[in-house]
Amino acid sequence: MIGFPHAKLNLGLSIVSKRPDGFHNLETIFYPLPLHDVIEIVSSAEDRFISTGLKVSDIETDNLVLRAYNIPMGAGLGGGSSDAAKVIQLIDRFFGLDISPGQLSAFALELGSDCPFFMQSAACFASGRGEILEKVALDLTAYSFLLVHPETHINTAWAFSRIKTSSPKHDLKECIKEPIQKWVKTIQNDFEQPVFEVYPQLQKIKNQLYDSGAIYASMTGSGSTLYGIFEKSTFRKIEVEKVSQSFIR
Repeated sequence: MIGFPHAKLNLGLSIVSKRPDGFHNLETIFYPLPLHDVIEIVSSAEDRFISTGLKVSDIETDNLVLRAYNIPMGAGLGGGSSDAAKVIQLIDRFFGLDISPGQLSAFALELGSDCPFFMQSAACFASGRGEILEKVALDLTAYSFLLVHPETHINTAWAFSRIKTSSPKHDLKECIKEPIQKWVKTIQNDFEQPVFEVYPQLQKIKNQLYDSGAIYASMTGSGSTLYGIFEKSTFRKIEVEKVSQSFIR
């Protein structure tokens, strides 16, 4: 049984307040991207879990796919990824458990705040920890995306520690309805300022995306990946391989 977990972008990201449980309340738009991993589940004669592909860590518990497989449902583990959410869905199908979508999302939330989003593939306004989802009418398939992933690792906990929480200056659900050309003035990622202060090379990449013709550019999540949204006609003129290499260099 094969599944294709998809990637996502954050269109805007406001860290509103810190919660008593240690998490943060946020507001963002999760937008699915047609960039996929491939996960296959097959039967095994051995009573153990075997995975192939990119190595995650020498520590098995760092692998969210393994944790999604091993944990009792509702055990309350942290972390999050599209792969882990897809594994939960595949296990449900593979064993014919017929678990309701709502319950599957609840199980996914035990792995990470954004896991419920990956149970579906529509753009959503997310609030709370990121698990309160409201579908929004947003279709960006007429545009091209350029993603730049530099060799810079941003620790999420560190990034959150540098955030000063505040109420959003703009209503993201309303701003996302505006033409993309207006987003630069109203849709911001709160992580950019503190992260760019320590990693100025990421600010440089964002500037280069605009210099290359991006209509809108931003960092996604707490970084370090940055993306640009381009008109398809503009994007076809870009020598993507050379541009990407110059960004990361």
